[in-house]
Amino acid sequence: MEQTINKTPRIEVVDALRGFAVLAILLVHNVEHFIFSVYPTDSPSWLAALDTGVFHTVFALFAGKAYAIFSLLFGFTFYIQSENQRRKGKDFGYRFLWRMILLLVFATLNAAFFPAGDVLLLYAAMSLVLFIFRKASDRIILTAAIVFILQPVEWYHYLMSLFDSSHQLPDYGVGEMYAAVGEITKSGNFWDFLWCNVTLGQKASFMWAVGAGRTSQTAGLFLIGLYIGRKQLFIPNEKNTRFWSKCLIVSAVCFGPLQSLFKLMMEGSPLVQQTVGTAFDMWQKLAFTFVLISSFVLLYQNDTFKARVSALRFYGKMSLTSYVSQSVIGVAIYFPFGLYLAPYCGYTASLLIGIMVFCVQVQFSRQWFKKHKQGPLEGIWHKWTWIRNK
Repeated sequence: MEQTINKTPRIEVVDALRGFAVLAILLVHNVEHFIFSVYPTDSPSWLAALDTGVFHTVFALFAGKAYAIFSLLFGFTFYIQSENQRRKGKDFGYRFLWRMILLLVFATLNAAFFPAGDVLLLYAAMSLVLFIFRKASDRIILTAAIVFILQPVEWYHYLMSLFDSSHQLPDYGVGEMYAAVGEITKSGNFWDFLWCNVTLGQKASFMWAVGAGRTSQTAGLFLIGLYIGRKQLFIPNEKNTRFWSKCLIVSAVCFGPLQSLFKLMMEGSPLVQQTVGTAFDMWQKLAFTFVLISSFVLLYQNDTFKARVSALRFYGKMSLTSYVSQSVIGVAIYFPFGLYLAPYCGYTASLLIGIMVFCVQVQFSRQWFKKHKQGPLEGIWHKWTWIRNK
């Protein structure tokens, strides 16, 4: 008998998977010093070789994939909240829009400590897709998700270039904006740093997402998460086990050819690299993302694996707090306003620091949930979401 979601009891694998995504984001951000490119310049050869291996391994496993998992689960969470309200005879849509306005506040808070701008701004903007499609049929939602993931903007520019050799991609000035943010960061003025991050840094982040295909992919992932919620594919049963097994096989088979095609496209002209290359880059990362998701969901059915990753459930339940606090901790560790360890920490040391930060955050999560039902920022977000609910 299939299980159904009544009053949406928490689905453990979703919390653990979200925790895994936040951990992966933490490790990537530590390795890249939270977008503060200052590293040791005189490392011994053995350490330099180890650092190179760590960098490539972390980025191959998690860069672009952790964000994708987080995005998919964002859409899934929308389904849970929307379904709860639907069963009460209410439309969650307009409450969700208010919730996204509140998300902008958290995006600004996190961006203040993160020079590259914050992905939560992108989430708040692209959440309109969930609002628009919230009452659509499953078929329409899946079709729209596929269209977004196909990267139509990139293909438009590529096709236009075939018919018009003078066609050029829009220049958003992202490189110049990031360079300006970098100079402010290195200046050591903390207040200028904060202001620059929430203004120029946020603009640079959003414009980069537009140019890198992230806006379209994020919209598609939101809708896939909504679709997965509707189909209840995270509920543990035999039918869903077969689904995730097939998903693992298909995504693993697709990853290799897509990665090869991406590398081939990157040997083309700059316009090909930034259009077709971007599309294939998004697709190969998405294929590997589903390898990670499918593997995690299947492994989580094993009691031994579930016990060993139990810490991720607490981490995932406090994902917003953990995510935002990562940036604050990163500034305190690596930046000139804090301990300024960036010049002394190569990729390996930074990875180890990231793991230690994760352990501290998990312990905090465990202790917090002994007395509270939600994390600190999660509780504030929930309270203000429903502040006028009667």
